Amino acid sequence: MISHFLKLEWKQFFRSSYWQKGIAIKILMAFLALYFIVAFLAVGVGGYFILKKQFPEQDPLQIVNSYLLYAVLGDLIFRYFMQKLPVMNIKPLLTLPIKKSKIVHFILVKASFSFFNIMSLFFYIPFAIILIKEGYDIAGVLGWLFAMILLVQSSNFLNFLINKNSVALGVLVALVALGYAVQYFQVFNLPGFIGTGFDFVYENPITVLLFTAVLGTLYVVNYNQLRNEVYLDALISEKTKEIVASDLSFTERLGDLAPFIKNDLRLMWRNKRTKSGIWMLAVGLLYGLLFYPNPMYAKMDFMYVLVGIFSTGTFLINFGQFIPAWDSSYYNMLMSQNFKYERYLKSKFTIMTISVALLFVLGIPYVYFGWDILAVHFAAMIYNIGVNSHVILYGGTFNRKKINLDEKAAFNFQGTGAVQWLIGLPLMLLPMGIFALINWLVNFEIATIILGALGFVGIALHKKFMVAITKKYITNKYVMINAFGKEA
Repeated sequence: MISHFLKLEWKQFFRSSYWQKGIAIKILMAFLALYFIVAFLAVGVGGYFILKKQFPEQDPLQIVNSYLLYAVLGDLIFRYFMQKLPVMNIKPLLTLPIKKSKIVHFILVKASFSFFNIMSLFFYIPFAIILIKEGYDIAGVLGWLFAMILLVQSSNFLNFLINKNSVALGVLVALVALGYAVQYFQVFNLPGFIGTGFDFVYENPITVLLFTAVLGTLYVVNYNQLRNEVYLDALISEKTKEIVASDLSFTERLGDLAPFIKNDLRLMWRNKRTKSGIWMLAVGLLYGLLFYPNPMYAKMDFMYVLVGIFSTGTFLINFGQFIPAWDSSYYNMLMSQNFKYERYLKSKFTIMTISVALLFVLGIPYVYFGWDILAVHFAAMIYNIGVNSHVILYGGTFNRKKINLDEKAAFNFQGTGAVQWLIGLPLMLLPMGIFALINWLVNFEIATIILGALGFVGIALHKKFMVAITKKYITNKYVMINAFGKEA
């Protein structure tokens, strides 16, 4: 029966229209997977020797164990955003004489072989082999390795239970922040304490049975949950949900733009694709923490522009690059309404402008790293409003792919075309190039002023830009209606 399921999966994969449409995306994903595999393999093989060289007085295994808390929690957070829940086209199978238990077991076993579970093994297995070659106890290393494998699988099944729960995500993020805070302020070495537990696993390999019990428990919980949902009537019945309408009366102050802005706000909050994309705001806002505390980037002033453009323009980039594809499901109905297209585009511009200003305000604490950084962020904010907002609106006239709003945003390239890949060049590289050139020819202050001045010029020419962009949208209106009418 398992082999029969595998044959069906294989036929479904290659016979679907998505296979022919998404070859380029699959090739890109294959290269990304290969990159991560090589990176993990390199760290797994060389990690022991790097740690031994950097910390000659410490045991490399104990160092790795002390950071496993972050590895496990980070893995769960990564899975929350990136990993899709185990799916299988089971509806046709429910009318056949196949035990539902076999279908559920196949779904769960199939999920165990996902790339997210295999990827980490390219670190743990080579690292364990190096430990054995360096004279570590074979039984202890194997016990530690099996514990890591079981822990990865446990994370896999735990993610299926908490994936739709935003509270669980908040708890995970809080645990990571708490662990880092108590260690940074030397209150308590929580990661080190967890590390001693994994040291105990190495010293007592029999404790791997505890990890086996945890994995078994999570598997049973997932099995019972899925088993109760595998019914034909559950798949074909319509679920009625009570919608709690948000108070959006504050948008009435925006006049004739209010109806469009209300629709966009509801769309963002009620759909998976847009809702999971909202979490990217936090990523963009904290993006600077990857660069500013690092002395390596202290003299790379052009990186300030990259962080400033991205942190203040996270929403602008993520939301703007799919205008008007967000409305593709009802675009033909929308275009049949009696309103000026300029109002529709102006509402998008208004939302993006407000988001840029708000993200700048929330990023003001970056002044801790220097007033020059705050100045660049301000110039980047003006540039995003005056230049990038118009660039991204114009890029929307080339969007021809329908978007499925019921899917998550992370690692989801559905609805993505060449426009989304190419538009990053003028959005990010152009301001960096301008700033770097002027900074090299003149100085930092003049480069910052010119970057902001370009933004003010764009704001001054806003009306002319909008007239030209609106004409382009109207010219392509029927082409987009035809394109959005096709299946994604």
